[in-house]
Amino acid sequence: MKGNFAAVALLVIGAIALGVNLELFDFDLVALLRKWWPLALILIGVGLFFTPDDRPKQR
Repeated sequence: MKGNFAAVALLVIGAIALGVNLELFDFDLVALLRKWWPLALILIGVGLFFTPDDRPKQR
């Protein structure tokens, strides 16, 4: 899941950056980050929660 999360995050960031460069929509990153930065912490926590453990399970 860890690799998938990073891949999806890069796709979303790239799509937003391309949309802004092509002037498809107006996007103020600073205002967005100032308001929604706690969401990044939540998403990182969810990503870490669902990351499989690589250690073998002991009985």
